[in-house]
Amino acid sequence: MNSPAASLPTIAQPLARYAAWRRAGDLVFLSGVIAVDPAAQRIVQGYGDIPDAAADLIGRTGEFSSDFKDGPILAQSWYVLDRVRLTIEAAGGQMSDVFKLVQYFKNLDHFPHYSRVRKLFFPGEPPASTVVEVSAMLPSADILIEVEATAYLPLR
Repeated sequence: MNSPAASLPTIAQPLARYAAWRRAGDLVFLSGVIAVDPAAQRIVQGYGDIPDAAADLIGRTGEFSSDFKDGPILAQSWYVLDRVRLTIEAAGGQMSDVFKLVQYFKNLDHFPHYSRVRKLFFPGEPPASTVVEVSAMLPSADILIEVEATAYLPLR
């Protein structure tokens, strides 16, 4: 089994002593990814914490009330899926290799917002998915979503 180099700052970074991903044969398993940058000790709180182009793409309106209400889940959704993408690429694959997602939400009412963002990362056939509501996630109540991914990457 192989695991990634922990020195890749763009991939999903674990908050404790566990691997961001592990390979077992032709399968790559990602640990749950949340919208946190441990190196900067920062949790994604809204559009201001992601690139402007991404914020505009996922629906930033410039209207405070709308952006304040929807911004946190949309920005966290983008950040998490982008870290999944970067981690899969570090493992030698691409998003189309992801065949299974497990998505954990603190509030299932956020799923439609997340689903809109997910379509940007999986424009073709979507992966098989499980959606679960949970009461809390580490490291704080500001975390709204966590996503696990499994990819099929045949050894060459």
